[in-house]
Amino acid sequence: MSDSSLEGALALLADLRTDDASMAEPFARLLPVTGSAVSTVGDLLGSETLAASDPMAAEIDELQFDLGEGPSWDAALRSRPVLTRDLPGALALWPVFAPAAVSRGVRSIFAFPLAIGPLRFGAVDLYSTTPLELDERDRDVAALLAGRVARRVLHRALAAVAAPDEATTSPFSRRIVQQATGMVLAQLDISAEDAKLVIQGHAYANGQTMMEVAERLVERRLRFTRTGTGIEERS
Repeated sequence: MSDSSLEGALALLADLRTDDASMAEPFARLLPVTGSAVSTVGDLLGSETLAASDPMAAEIDELQFDLGEGPSWDAALRSRPVLTRDLPGALALWPVFAPAAVSRGVRSIFAFPLAIGPLRFGAVDLYSTTPLELDERDRDVAALLAGRVARRVLHRALAAVAAPDEATTSPFSRRIVQQATGMVLAQLDISAEDAKLVIQGHAYANGQTMMEVAERLVERRLRFTRTGTGIEERS
């Protein structure tokens, strides 16, 4: 990797005229990984994937959101990189996420936080389908790119507050999960947190993602009740 390639990537990420969907591409291009994804995590900006280099990267992010554990959560919470060379051996770290990701062919995974000062609001995930260890230069490059992405993401969020009519929606947006959570809250008369757990539990029990269950709820093809079996479904 040349210094000019890195400088070009940093310039691309700094240019707010470029498509946000391209944010993950420099990581996958400049680092020896299979793919990458950029996501917001936690309460400040919500939890959703903003960009992914490939479908698998997006799926790995969605797994973490659905299961509530994984390197993105840890990187954002601790505000430091999470470097997992041997994902099959990381069951103690993420007892649900690790085997799910391994079953999809992931062997190494890394996460670099998106943070500015005391604000922690996301992470960049890097995954590899072969065992991989990032060397010091790779880690420095990933952290440098993540810092540029963090400024871009926060700038976009603040701009969306100032001009909500001009805000763009990520193709990976999880707003439908929020909408479905509100519906389950009303159906069962429970808290928002418990409503989300109901969706999460139903998804896990049926081998689906929370997004898939949310779509069925919003389309009125699935409803939770406090009587009978507790579930009403229509095809």
